[in-house]
Amino acid sequence: MPLTADLLRGALDLERTEHGLLPHRLPAWARAQCADGQLAMAEAQPSGVRLVFRTRATAIELDTLRTKMAYQGAPPRPDGVYDLLVDGDLVGRASVHGGNVTLVDMATGSAETRPGPVGSVRFAGLPERAKDVEIWLPYNEITQLVALRTDAPVEAAPQHGRKVWLHHGSSISQGSDAASPTTTWPALAARLGGVELINLGLGGSALLDPFTARALRDTPADLISVKIGINVVNADLMRLRAFTPAVHGFLDTIREGHPTTPLLVVSPLHCPIHEDTPGPTTPDFSNLSAGKLQFRAAGDPAERAAGKLTLAVIRQEISRIVNQRTADDPNLHYLDGRGLYGEADFTELPLPDQLHPDAATHHRIGERFAKLAFGTSGPLAPRA
Repeated sequence: MPLTADLLRGALDLERTEHGLLPHRLPAWARAQCADGQLAMAEAQPSGVRLVFRTRATAIELDTLRTKMAYQGAPPRPDGVYDLLVDGDLVGRASVHGGNVTLVDMATGSAETRPGPVGSVRFAGLPERAKDVEIWLPYNEITQLVALRTDAPVEAAPQHGRKVWLHHGSSISQGSDAASPTTTWPALAARLGGVELINLGLGGSALLDPFTARALRDTPADLISVKIGINVVNADLMRLRAFTPAVHGFLDTIREGHPTTPLLVVSPLHCPIHEDTPGPTTPDFSNLSAGKLQFRAAGDPAERAAGKLTLAVIRQEISRIVNQRTADDPNLHYLDGRGLYGEADFTELPLPDQLHPDAATHHRIGERFAKLAFGTSGPLAPRA
């Protein structure tokens, strides 16, 4: 079956390559404005991107060429996962083998991509009736779509009148360490909230970039949320003097395209290493050979007096900015990220690498976001 744009949801751009279609989560003009390799990798990893179609097919095969990350001196990372949903229910889960491998030396920052073959994923034994099928692509592997084969015709599936939720955040929003693409916290929250997800969670790259704000501005959406703060600290990117106008500018740009759309600003989750210690965040390689990469805060708490940012400072400032703006923008709202994952949660479900949640924690965050944001009295409740 032809792989056409009307079968894909969650991507902002499709690039035609020598192998097929490469979904992007930032448009080409935005990608051209930043040469950062971390951003290029994150936006091409198709978190929230899925093939959606209606068919009577009982067997479906998808050929893809993946690019998987590997780290020098560390055990192999788990393969990316494809989730198959039929009429909204998860009925299959599989991985694709082969593909390219990008080997990263974290000590030097160098990377080498080793080419590999196209792989396939197959789902069979599906019910022989008309049904809506979704194939969610891995959130952590760059994925070129090569071919789609089915034993019955396919057509684009209807939207079913669901509101479109546009979300931007960091690696946690992209899905870091979730079990599968439908169990990242935004995917879980979208399912519970009954909304269509466009996920612009960009690992390491939620940095208040103007081109990201313009991409959010230009993307049609009924509901919008932005989760701001942790990557700014991780990268030690700016001081408080620059952070405040950057947040205002980011929100101003979104409002140019969505002047009255419900917009929820979410501050960082609880993260002990950076609550009161500034960045940068640096990797701890001491247990890498055992497959345990952890992170630590390399800043000095005394530097807060000079305007260096911590999560505590960022939460206070985001809350103040939103409160200041709501007098003229009643559809702007604030959510303290510790309401999604706080100190008590860290005690029960600690961050395995000190920075990212595990699969169980993604479920908790998604359920809480759905309740707080999409619930009856929530700021993003998808009212008619």
